[in-house]
Amino acid sequence: MIEDLSSTRLGRWIIDWLAHQRSLGRDYAGAEWILKHLQHFVIARMQAPDLDQASFDLWCDSFRHLSATTRRSRQLTVRKFCLYRQRTEPDCFVPDPLYFVRLCPYRRPVIIEPQQVAQMLVAADNLAPTTNSPLLPVVMRLAVVLLYTAGLRRGELVRLSLDDVEPQTGILRIRASKFHKSRLVPLSPDAGSELRAYLRHRLVPAFDTDPNTPLLCNGARAHRRYTGAGLGQAVKRLFVAANVVDKEGRRPRVHDTRHTFALEALIRWYRAGADIQSNLPRLSMYMGHVSIVSTAHYLHFVPTMRELASDRFEAAFGDVVEEASR
Repeated sequence: MIEDLSSTRLGRWIIDWLAHQRSLGRDYAGAEWILKHLQHFVIARMQAPDLDQASFDLWCDSFRHLSATTRRSRQLTVRKFCLYRQRTEPDCFVPDPLYFVRLCPYRRPVIIEPQQVAQMLVAADNLAPTTNSPLLPVVMRLAVVLLYTAGLRRGELVRLSLDDVEPQTGILRIRASKFHKSRLVPLSPDAGSELRAYLRHRLVPAFDTDPNTPLLCNGARAHRRYTGAGLGQAVKRLFVAANVVDKEGRRPRVHDTRHTFALEALIRWYRAGADIQSNLPRLSMYMGHVSIVSTAHYLHFVPTMRELASDRFEAAFGDVVEEASR
């Protein structure tokens, strides 16, 4: 809790900053975790009276194993906090962003083919249940299905509880996800069937069926929830087992299933002759985006898309182009 911070001067400033930020309407739970971690490192491990350059550098070094994006995000959070403090204490330490971690170049996603997803489902079915994870095969099968057919974020999937699913209608309730948005996600008929098949294993008396327990349970006791990292590693092992790679030999990341979902939706609309522009807001709403601009990040001009767009353009304006070229 925040009260744990009040024992030090640094902690009291953290409480004050969090209260200020939350007054603007954000929960700042992630920032609170980062700053509590910083305070514990500086006070408990470094035995330092306050944050300075040396303790900040060592703190940054303690999570050098994380991705560049995560590391830089933590550094920027601390800088925002320090800038707030500097308004009252001009001499307090403020980290220089010039020395922050540099972001890696954009990595093109690997678009997963339907046949590769089928291979992943076979690999999931072939997993052996363990004492600590008796539902491992069916858990991983459902995880693949929901990531691929519903375009869920990894964190959204692991946070789903039994109360968030309606098996008869095939609807998922996503609560306060990214951008603090909640939404309803209707599943396809096949994905709904997969959900009901999973629940026949999940709802047996050996497992806790309390509505607040996780949908994807990790352990003999159903209240144990997968972490995002834990589920991510399990899906990556399925990528390896199913030998999922693109033509360049690159293996996908878990988030690439979300890119694949968005692109497959667009391809289906092209093939059905649907109005793409009027459907994009629906896709944006389904994926939980603030605007179509965010959705556009997931729409890649792959060869299949290029051919479909070219065919549609030819059907609509081919005669005009032919006439003009004469």
